[in-house]
Amino acid sequence: MSHIELKHISKYVLNDVNLEIKNKELLVLVGPNGAGKSTLLNVIAGLTDYKGEVFFDEKKIDQIPPYKRGVGYLFQDLALFPHLNVSSNIAYGLIVQGYPEKVIKKRVDALLDALHIGGLRDRYPHNLSGGEKQRVAIARAIAPFQKILLLDEPLSGLDPQTAKYLRTELCALLKRLEVTSVFVIHDLLGAEEIADRIAILYKGQIEQLATPKDIFFSPRTDRVSEFIGMPNILNCDQCNILSTGLVEVVSGGMSIILPYEGSSIKKLAISPHDIYISDTKPPGPALNRYKGIITEILPINSTIRLRVAIGSNNLLTELQKSTFDEMILSVGKEVNVIVKLRRLRYVEP
Repeated sequence: MSHIELKHISKYVLNDVNLEIKNKELLVLVGPNGAGKSTLLNVIAGLTDYKGEVFFDEKKIDQIPPYKRGVGYLFQDLALFPHLNVSSNIAYGLIVQGYPEKVIKKRVDALLDALHIGGLRDRYPHNLSGGEKQRVAIARAIAPFQKILLLDEPLSGLDPQTAKYLRTELCALLKRLEVTSVFVIHDLLGAEEIADRIAILYKGQIEQLATPKDIFFSPRTDRVSEFIGMPNILNCDQCNILSTGLVEVVSGGMSIILPYEGSSIKKLAISPHDIYISDTKPPGPALNRYKGIITEILPINSTIRLRVAIGSNNLLTELQKSTFDEMILSVGKEVNVIVKLRRLRYVEP
């Protein structure tokens, strides 16, 4: 069991934070810089003093030092030991805690295999790629049979494709090992891909704690809605299966085609960034293309938010000011609208 509970935690920006992390859960912390995400990890690990109480499996651990809390911590800079090879890096925590040599070898071999780095066992950190270093650091963090793992943006230095692959791989590994994990991620899309639940922090407060779908479809505060990009939420009036992997959703007079393997959809979320506006008819097929009327124009710093009426829907979209200035747009003008397919989200009945 590795159930974590934080009660009335205050430290630096954190202000009376209460948070429950379920056993074997992968909880992702997201929020702007300075929101308190890393501080929260340090409180759980015992690496900083704090006001409030921390419980592991209903046992109060505030007076227990970090090395006795049974918490693995994967930092952003990884901090692999340069003078030790891969096997020795992974074995380090096990050796320090006094595990028998046979147990150490079995555990190291199992982690090398699980993370697909068996061929690297004799290499040193300076001979590893960024992705390989990440795998070694992950293996070292969980090697001493830790049931709690804290991860502070360990994939931030990787290219998006490699980071996405490693996130998925790491998530599967943590589930297999039944490790309770708290993962700090800046990329909301990355959080959505792996999280059981997401906690959105803002100025030391938890604005919302919910599943990824609940975050997107039921943002609790204006700050949460702003942070996730103020998605347009459409109720689905009708659902028609077109062919294998494609469905037509009818909502408020709009017909939207999207990839989908199920039978019906209840709600659809469309990010303002995924709605393209043009004052001229763009080339290409007519898929997910509409005529709309601008109902509102809202300047926000370097961007312009537009509301466009299509049928009974009033969609929010966003343009860079430079793009807006190139077009002659005004309230009441008809425009061409394209809804991009790449990140449509949906809720099933």
